[in-house]
Amino acid sequence: MLDLSPRSRLAVGIALALLMAVTRGHHFGDLNLPSASWAVFFLAGALLPARWAFAALFLEAVALDLVAITWGGVSDWCVTRAYGFLLPAYAVLWFAGRSYARVHLDGWATLGRLLSCVLASSFVSHLLSSGGFWFFSGRYPEPTLAGFLPRIAAYYPPSLQALAFYLGIAALLLAAGHAWAQRSSVEVSR
Repeated sequence: MLDLSPRSRLAVGIALALLMAVTRGHHFGDLNLPSASWAVFFLAGALLPARWAFAALFLEAVALDLVAITWGGVSDWCVTRAYGFLLPAYAVLWFAGRSYARVHLDGWATLGRLLSCVLASSFVSHLLSSGGFWFFSGRYPEPTLAGFLPRIAAYYPPSLQALAFYLGIAALLLAAGHAWAQRSSVEVSR
């Protein structure tokens, strides 16, 4: 199990909220980092045991979009009746993070499980969010499955790449934090 101290969980929660705020939809001018929303929800599921963390992050995502559209001049193209599909799309990622946290072991032993959780949850999340938009937004006159399939090939790989990028950084930071904590505990015991 990925077990962090309450202080570390608070720091992780704040860091995840800030990461989403900085990367969500290019809301901050010239800063063009890929969206970290998928990674934020997966990591929150894995690292933050409180269920309210999911609700808080989802409300943050909605608030960021609302502020960007209302005051930031961002287009409201994606805000349709299909916007509600983001809730189950992000929930899938969060639950996958929770599932992975239950089987995590330090080291390489659970890497296959991590990859399985990431790939399966990100694909289902993509189907929910992008598929929901394609079929239910009203932006496409005659949405068909045949029309949606090329969108998977076009939009899923960049989303998966961004997810992998942020999860890789998180893994490095967690490993560094774990090593630092072990070294600190050895020094204290001397």
